[in-house]
Amino acid sequence: MLIKKVNTSLNSFEIFTLFKDKKHTFFLDSGMDHDSLGKYSFIGFEPFLVFKSKEDKIDITENGKTSTFYGNPLDKLQEVLSKYNMDYKSELPFLGGGVGYFSYDLYHHIEKLPRTAIDDIKIPDCFFGFYDGVIIIDHRQNDVYVASLGIKDTKEKVVNNIIEKIKKGEEENKKINLKKGNNIIDLKSNFKKEDYLKAINKIKDYIKAGDIYQANMTQRFECDIEDSPFELFNKLRNINPAPFAGFIDFGEGSIVSSSPERFIEIKDNLIQTRPIKGTRPRGKNPKEDKKNREDLLSSEKDKAELLMIVDLERNDLGKISKVGTVKVPELFKLEEYSTVYHLVSTVTGEIKDEYDSIDCIKATFPGGSITGAPKIRAMEIIDELEPTQRNVYTGSIGYIGFNGYMDLNIAIRTILCKDKKAYFQVGGAIVWDSDAEMEYEETLHKAKALIEALKY
Repeated sequence: MLIKKVNTSLNSFEIFTLFKDKKHTFFLDSGMDHDSLGKYSFIGFEPFLVFKSKEDKIDITENGKTSTFYGNPLDKLQEVLSKYNMDYKSELPFLGGGVGYFSYDLYHHIEKLPRTAIDDIKIPDCFFGFYDGVIIIDHRQNDVYVASLGIKDTKEKVVNNIIEKIKKGEEENKKINLKKGNNIIDLKSNFKKEDYLKAINKIKDYIKAGDIYQANMTQRFECDIEDSPFELFNKLRNINPAPFAGFIDFGEGSIVSSSPERFIEIKDNLIQTRPIKGTRPRGKNPKEDKKNREDLLSSEKDKAELLMIVDLERNDLGKISKVGTVKVPELFKLEEYSTVYHLVSTVTGEIKDEYDSIDCIKATFPGGSITGAPKIRAMEIIDELEPTQRNVYTGSIGYIGFNGYMDLNIAIRTILCKDKKAYFQVGGAIVWDSDAEMEYEETLHKAKALIEALKY
């Protein structure tokens, strides 16, 4: 491997703009909390291999040639990743590997469950580009690095070409202005409000019957857009910075995300997940902010919701962790974002030697915070009540390094852009004492930053 430090005055977003028009560009953007969660951002483009799947059809494109396979895409991805496995150590967590997304609907390859929700957007269930030549931004030290593993070309050529492009961009000093506007958007939901409230009450009936304790209910909005996905991402990251944000061009469309939630991180054979449950809006002034913070921290309902998911995640991590290593170092942590407050927990474990990153995905996907408990029955009920497939929403976006390191978000606060349309979903956990009207209003609080970005 080769890692070179780059002396540049450009920030992470300015560097990203230099490569935004390249094929399959990605930007894993840690836009906040640089001392803890958001230490690094990563940029890459023009992967040497592209992996896409839809149901059981898998397309792998390498050197301009596409080969098609059929089967479980997780098994095939595991096989392809194993060909590039490298045992290297670095203080920088990601130097090359797969970057992309797992859609929520990929769970059908993990659990045999009904598939009745309509697939009206039709994007890949899974997309990963394999990248050699990654730009790493260390936000704590304010340093920029370029790394290559020598797969796509010689390490020196890959690294020097990227550095040359950064230097040239710095000399040209083209600033990207935030294009302000007052876009009129006509948001359409896949639910009428009264039908969404009925669905919430149906979940409560299932809880009363003892089927589940909690289920995550969501609605999807869509609208026409004039902005490019790049322009939309620029607006969203300014309105709602987040530690697990990202931009991915997957060919048929683009993903624009400002997620606050980590699904799974794997580093040095340690695994971590950080489920979020409990939300309050930001206040109009410091007094309202304080009231909403205190209300969330003292809410027995929200704590109960989070505890259910922590227990679920402890069980999921226990499937692939060494006995006695699953811990909960943080239980009810309050986190502050531009439009909301959240309660967050952290669950960790030490992975058994025989398991790799994809084994961990198979054991834990999708995240419990966006399904419910018990997980399998909650997913059945979601499929019954939500009219359209979730696609990227509540799946995961992030990287899988060739050294086995992995960091994936939960794809919430995420907009899918395709064919001049934008799609996003919002929802919340439904428990026995949920108030349907209040749960509906909570979805609108969570949508606020996304709507502002679309209107801005």
